[in-house]
Amino acid sequence: MHPVAQHIVDWLASYHEKSGCKGFVIGVSGGIDSALSSTLCALTGIPTICLSMPIRQSSAEFKRANEHLEDLTARFENVSCQIIELTDAFAALEACLPLDSQSHPLAMANTRSRLRMTTLYAIAQKHHSLVVGTGNKVEDFGVGFYTKYGDGGVDLSPIADLMKTEVFALAKSLNIVDSIQKAAPTDGLWEDGRSDEDQIGASYPELEWAMLYNGDSSKLSSRQNQVLKIYRHFHQANVHKMKPIPVCTIPDQLKGNFH
Repeated sequence: MHPVAQHIVDWLASYHEKSGCKGFVIGVSGGIDSALSSTLCALTGIPTICLSMPIRQSSAEFKRANEHLEDLTARFENVSCQIIELTDAFAALEACLPLDSQSHPLAMANTRSRLRMTTLYAIAQKHHSLVVGTGNKVEDFGVGFYTKYGDGGVDLSPIADLMKTEVFALAKSLNIVDSIQKAAPTDGLWEDGRSDEDQIGASYPELEWAMLYNGDSSKLSSRQNQVLKIYRHFHQANVHKMKPIPVCTIPDQLKGNFH
């Protein structure tokens, strides 16, 4: 096994043992991040429940997710899989919302993610298990490309210190199904199957470069400057996701007014 994979597997097993829980629950979308994360969970030998939770999903994404689920269950006896169709639940929630919310595409895309988070925790609580995150370092700590209290609502994050290119490299070493390795990264929240690059305006290798760059921007090409601008815009807009919830601290002299 790749040494990085072994390190993550050992970390997952150690965290699980200390938690006192009985297993892992993880969502599988048909993308590279969830495929790698679920495979790493499977490699621990600990009971792992993989959930596919389609909501008006594109057929290509749904097919890739099923390919991965079939591959995992064939390779690992500790893995079980469920498909929980959430389209009707999403439609019912959608119908309850004011029309201005229904017509806001990003608000409804994020609502899909939050409905999946709710489903993951319902299954996890039933089985006294940990919800495993699937975010990588660029998404979680660079551009903040995830849903607050959606796919960002997890108990532990095994691949959040891996750049996206490292995720692809590790997935290849672990023989993740070929269709997922070749697919363009997508968050799976849009019916048209738009890619992450379509939404962000830069590729993951470009974003990784921008995340690490601290040199003189006057020496960069026009595209590099554009990528830096894109990265910094997303980072600034989403930095609230990466920090603890602000707490209003009451000075002791004011608290004295309660007595």
